[in-house]
Amino acid sequence: MSEEMVNLTIDGKEVKVPKGTTLLEAARQIGIDIPTLCFLKDINEVGDCRMCIVEVEGRRGFATSCIQKAEEGMVVHTNSKDVVEARKVVLDLILSNHPQDCLTCTRSGNCELQKLANRFNVKDIEFKGEKIEHKIDDLSPSIVRDTNKCILCRRCISTCKKVQKIGAIDCINRGFESCISTVANNSLNDVNCTFCGQCIESCPVGALHEKETIDDVWEKLNDPDTYVIVQTAPAVRAAIGEEFGMPIGTNATGKMVTALKTLGFDKVFDTNTGADMTIVEEANEFVERVTNGGVLPMITSCSPGWVKYIEMNYPELLPHLSSCKSPHQMFGAMLKSYYAEKEGIDPEKMYVVSVMPCIAKKFERQREEMKNDKGLDDVDNVITTRELARMIKQANIDFVKLEDSGFDSPMGEATGAGAIFGTTGGVMEAALRTAQDTLTGKSLEKIDFKAVRGGEGIKRATVEINGNKINVVAASGLGNAQEIMEEIKSGKADYQFVEIMACPGGCIMGGGQPIRTSKERAEIDIRKLRADCLYSIDEKSTIRKSHENPAVKKMYEEFFEKPGSHKAHEYLHTSYTKREKYNV
Repeated sequence: MSEEMVNLTIDGKEVKVPKGTTLLEAARQIGIDIPTLCFLKDINEVGDCRMCIVEVEGRRGFATSCIQKAEEGMVVHTNSKDVVEARKVVLDLILSNHPQDCLTCTRSGNCELQKLANRFNVKDIEFKGEKIEHKIDDLSPSIVRDTNKCILCRRCISTCKKVQKIGAIDCINRGFESCISTVANNSLNDVNCTFCGQCIESCPVGALHEKETIDDVWEKLNDPDTYVIVQTAPAVRAAIGEEFGMPIGTNATGKMVTALKTLGFDKVFDTNTGADMTIVEEANEFVERVTNGGVLPMITSCSPGWVKYIEMNYPELLPHLSSCKSPHQMFGAMLKSYYAEKEGIDPEKMYVVSVMPCIAKKFERQREEMKNDKGLDDVDNVITTRELARMIKQANIDFVKLEDSGFDSPMGEATGAGAIFGTTGGVMEAALRTAQDTLTGKSLEKIDFKAVRGGEGIKRATVEINGNKINVVAASGLGNAQEIMEEIKSGKADYQFVEIMACPGGCIMGGGQPIRTSKERAEIDIRKLRADCLYSIDEKSTIRKSHENPAVKKMYEEFFEKPGSHKAHEYLHTSYTKREKYNV
């Protein structure tokens, strides 16, 4: 049956669209850009901000284009004098209760409100009056919440409730005193927030941002007595270029490494090496569970937002979690043990910085479980992709014009398997490559497990290894994780291996990645472009199986003995316990 279409005219242009299409979508199809603030495609389509109002001939008042459906014969005006004046009034009212500190705001230059003020040539604010002062919430290690800058668009609420199904924030109070807050107006640090950071990615202004720690990094870089090492996650190289105007999905690995060396780090290493070690340990753990009757399904533990979620919501299922530390924590432990011993460096004088796409890593690195037997943190600082970009800009480095360079040895070697860790399904695929060789005792030619690839929130598949059928599932986004956990909890699930990433799409869409506008998110498949970058790195890699990484082999020979050994467990594994949702 053919799809029913409707014909309408927008700003003198005729357009035919499927029935049910909104006026906003119809206008965008013919290149007409209607301004929005609260709109976030498929997530927050409520028409609250009223910036997207338009005129429809024959109707009284304005229509809200993000929710008004196109109808046959409609004649729409998106830029009439009355519409423009009404939008200016709406914008003026929003700005009247907004701080005028754009020059010092972390979102300056990438703020949707600021862009609209420039677009409508706002020179002054007409509706000046009283402003409500809110206390800034900066108690968590990951997120700063500045309600003074909030414009009540509710995009963060919808993302937290609908996508992640957490509901850590909501709108409280009424009228002029309305604001976005938490249970009993407590800090995000004391409620059921997982620090996934998807609220930050959704926020159009500077009301939510990561807790910046780059000043601490600068201090250590300027200290001649501190040996400063930096490691970069796979997803960072697929997105860092966006902060400098490069196309989405550009592989900026070489320029990123050069920039880090220019900043003054003593060594620049690749977290992919840590990912390879994680895969070897995780695959060994999986094989042990399968062959010795261990707890199944085994669930990955590399996403700290996910780990915090299961600790709070499904503590009875914690035995299903892999005991492996996440790649950057594992790598930090390797640097302060194996590498320190090999290079003759005092671990107490080491300062390990992880550049991550994830703000939950800031929370993870300060967990008590992530310290060695001497009380030293495996990782001393976590900065996001955005924070690294700020450091590069502060240092007056022209990123786009940089020559490419490679990671330092001997810890810079990594495989294609380590690279795909950054996208949903990548951990699963990398682990299966190693698990199949371990179970069969052969180096098999099968490399790609494409059944666990793609943008779907849940990907189920059955793979056959050595005559055994293994049911696997990869889920990204905590809302999808909830569905899988309920299946496991009820006993209905028949999975042996489960991969869960807190962020929809995996690390490439993490809360510390470059923030794209709502229009870009609606029109561009950002996830696919970044994921394609990582898969391209994998395909071009000489070695595509983690256990074949020469650096990993050498570390086992010289220090960790073998996968799953007592020494490997001492440094590379951990455990988790029940966590209360609310500390109030």
